[in-house]
Amino acid sequence: MLRFRPVPIRRDVALLVALALSSDAARAADWYTGAAAPKGSEDWIVSLDASTTVTSNNSVFANAGGTAALGGSLRESGARIRVEALAGTYEYRADSGAKVRGEQIEAAALAGYEWVWREAKLAGFVGLSVRNTSLSAADPANPVVGTSYGLKGALDFYAKPSERTMVQAHGSFSTNDMAYFGRIKAGYRVSGNVYLGPEVAVLGNDFYNQFRIGAHLTGLQLGPIQASLSAGYQYDREQKSGVYGAVDVRAQF
Repeated sequence: MLRFRPVPIRRDVALLVALALSSDAARAADWYTGAAAPKGSEDWIVSLDASTTVTSNNSVFANAGGTAALGGSLRESGARIRVEALAGTYEYRADSGAKVRGEQIEAAALAGYEWVWREAKLAGFVGLSVRNTSLSAADPANPVVGTSYGLKGALDFYAKPSERTMVQAHGSFSTNDMAYFGRIKAGYRVSGNVYLGPEVAVLGNDFYNQFRIGAHLTGLQLGPIQASLSAGYQYDREQKSGVYGAVDVRAQF
């Protein structure tokens, strides 16, 4: 009479079989419910932003900044720190008729908090700033000259009201020369994550103010960098009518 002797199964082999069965069961559950299998996402900690704006009125400004999440990810609500730097030149005609060239540099360190929801986020910052403005010729009518220190606040907002639309806004105010900047963009998704639409901006200080209206193309992907292009019409209290162009870039890691 033949007898069959059971073959012992090693513990590690049994573990592999159990894992395989559980994996198959999970895939079956995803298929049954119609839910997509979860995908891993990168948790950005730092965002680097830079932009350059050029106008037909001989004005060129560039700024750069970095925002970091404290103890978490930029994809989650939490505390933030930000550093900013700006440099640029501009020209205008003084009351005497002489051409004046101004050079400006600024730096700021800010702290704040960002609220992140599924289709929107809002961040607020407050901190200190230092600014220096020099003129090629003395102009008694222009009080914005020399070095100043002050407080600075900023707000950032982004939302996707629908599957194919976006709204983005940024505003800042500094007690240095009472400087302000505000920009709002709205867009419609034309391809992938690229949005096309109008933008409006206002900026100024104790000496001048400017209004801009134009169009933007936002979300262009250049490797790890996201880019935005803008162009349009501007009106300046000192230089009157003109046109502007801007490039914004962002990298996250």
